Amino acid sequence: MHWEFLLPFNNNMKGQSLIEILIVIALLALLLPVISMGLVASREGRPQQIRRAQALQVVQEYHDAVVSIRENSWDDITTNGIYHPTTSGTTWALTVGTIEENGITSELEITDVLRDENGVIVESGGSVDPSTKYITITSSWETPIPGTVSSSFYATRYLDNATYMQTTEEDFNTGTLTDVMVTNNSGGEITLGSGGAGAWCSPELTIAALDLPKSGAANAVTAIEGKAFAATGDNASGVAFAEVSVSNTNPPVASLDSTFDGYKTNDVFGESNYAYIVTDSNSKEIVIISISGTPSESGYFDASGSTDANAIFVSGTVGYMTQGSTLRTFDLSSKSGSRSELGSISLAGTGKALWVSGGYVYVAVDSSSSELQIVNATNPSSLSIAGTTNVDSSGVSDIIVNGTATRAYISADSSSGTQPEVFILDISTKTGSRSIIGTADTGSMNPSGLTIVPGNRMIVVGSGGEEYQVFNIAAEAGPLYCGGIDIDTGINGISSVLESDGDAYSYIITGDASEEFKIIEGGPGGTYSSSGSYESATFDVGYSSAFNRIIPTYVAPINTSVQFHIAVADAIAGSCGGVTYDFVGPDGTSGTYYTNNEGIVFDHNGANYENPAQCFRYRVFLSTSDSSSTPILEELLINYSP
Repeated sequence: MHWEFLLPFNNNMKGQSLIEILIVIALLALLLPVISMGLVASREGRPQQIRRAQALQVVQEYHDAVVSIRENSWDDITTNGIYHPTTSGTTWALTVGTIEENGITSELEITDVLRDENGVIVESGGSVDPSTKYITITSSWETPIPGTVSSSFYATRYLDNATYMQTTEEDFNTGTLTDVMVTNNSGGEITLGSGGAGAWCSPELTIAALDLPKSGAANAVTAIEGKAFAATGDNASGVAFAEVSVSNTNPPVASLDSTFDGYKTNDVFGESNYAYIVTDSNSKEIVIISISGTPSESGYFDASGSTDANAIFVSGTVGYMTQGSTLRTFDLSSKSGSRSELGSISLAGTGKALWVSGGYVYVAVDSSSSELQIVNATNPSSLSIAGTTNVDSSGVSDIIVNGTATRAYISADSSSGTQPEVFILDISTKTGSRSIIGTADTGSMNPSGLTIVPGNRMIVVGSGGEEYQVFNIAAEAGPLYCGGIDIDTGINGISSVLESDGDAYSYIITGDASEEFKIIEGGPGGTYSSSGSYESATFDVGYSSAFNRIIPTYVAPINTSVQFHIAVADAIAGSCGGVTYDFVGPDGTSGTYYTNNEGIVFDHNGANYENPAQCFRYRVFLSTSDSSSTPILEELLINYSP
């Protein structure tokens, strides 16, 4: 018997099988590449790790080579470029170009480092630091998979980062001085010759005083070289005018030349052949005195009104006077007879003192809001107010302007207690409200006058307290009292003179009826100089070194300058003796100058100026266009790296 089993047939089963087959194919398409890559990675991962380790080893070897080369000779890594290290005996050396070994291409690149004026590394805009290099080491490979490793670092001179310093009197005295002097006001400094043979900050009354005629109260003084002019007729007991000769000797000798009388005098101004006195006469407020022979009245100026005149200044052929709250100009093209008025202008208050320079009149005004008024007098017949300053003080007494008309100095009384009595004003611009730069407090002394003298010194005189006070005004924002002297009879006026041979003196008139006229010698010593230089002694490092930066400390008041040259040279047979020095500025020539904290030019061309080298000198050049101001070199640091 035969049995046959028949299975039932279902059409849906056929479609389901096709779908399953397609799903399997899709999954294989996704998985096979991953599986394949995993197999490749597992096969090549170990070689890639080995290659990377080899490249890192090369980078470390190159780094160690650079350190070794730097220690042996900095000069061998100072030239920018692409290199690879090679061995030379037992030492490393750098060879130009890249190198490929065992499938790894390696190189090290040397580039400059820039620093700004503060020594901070910058990407651009700074100066090249000759003692720092930027090193970049790179190793790369192509198989089994391309890759790169790199390292960057700064290399500096290895042995030292040293400083050569000059700052004391002993340091500076080793150099060569030309129209400059070494002083010890602050531990040692170099300054221009300031005239005289004493010291402004240590005044002494060692020069014989002069008794002016009669017993009048001397109330004004002005001076030119060889002569002083005193007004002594503030009351009926004195003469109106005294002419004093001052000899050009050491010490100077003052002698009475002549006198002129007939008026009470409020102020005086003198020239070589004429003197001008401010009187209490309503018909001759200004009297012109010829002093070429026996003093005699030559001419006069009669200002309108009955108010007494206060102050006088003469410039060229124009006279300037204040009469109450009016500034007047008058013609002095001739000195004889009645002089005509040219112009006038009203002031904010009584004009107590005035100074004329460069077509402008600077008036100290007794006002509550405008103690300084600047008057444009370029046309003396058409005056106009250009600028003002409110110093918030009262009782102004005097004004003086420096030689370049950039600073005005005003004294006022001490009635306001703690308020300063002396003001330094910026008049470099003549228009608008002028600013106060600095102030000084004279304590209980009530100022009657002031002057400025060579060496950055201001002298204020008056009555009460210490009557003769000296201030250091090198730092204008904070004038410093530096000395003084008591003259108990009080000082009514002061004038200063810088003689053509460099001597400097201040002349004062006091309330001492028997010795009114006194001379105080200036300082700090030598003769006055408007420019000079200092060349240092040789600094022998003992071996070749790179001189990196010049770091000076100096005071340069307005109208003064401080500049430097550097000289670096190779030794001759190991010695700096007999070396020729070329002094240069930052561009490597003598036509430029270092002025601040700057990088020193780096040069190795075989000429006289070499840096790095063993032998070093510097020069400093000091100059001023204002006889009352001088620059001061206080300290010089040179950073160098052996």
